[in-house]
Amino acid sequence: MTTKRLAVIRKRIARIKAQLAAIDDMRPGSLTRQYKDPASQSGPYYQLSYTREMKSRTEYVARECVREVRREIGNYKRFKALTTEWIALSIEQSRLKMKLARRR
Repeated sequence: MTTKRLAVIRKRIARIKAQLAAIDDMRPGSLTRQYKDPASQSGPYYQLSYTREMKSRTEYVARECVREVRREIGNYKRFKALTTEWIALSIEQSRLKMKLARRR
């Protein structure tokens, strides 16, 4: 069972690496629509907020760039999910290898 699971893990890690290589431009953060006058919801603008190197940052995003920034944020979320899965699989793989080594 352990060797079969190791093979499954190796295949999944290979697929994750391929998916990571296919990820295009990315950036962290969340994009929100704000209003200059929130009461009447007039003067909308977009704001990108994120934390990088322990510093919180906020940037204004032009309306014509919103679609691209959303795509980049989605790419970053995909990157984070894949790397998290890869790490979990690597930990499991390491434990299984040690378990096999003790049996021998």
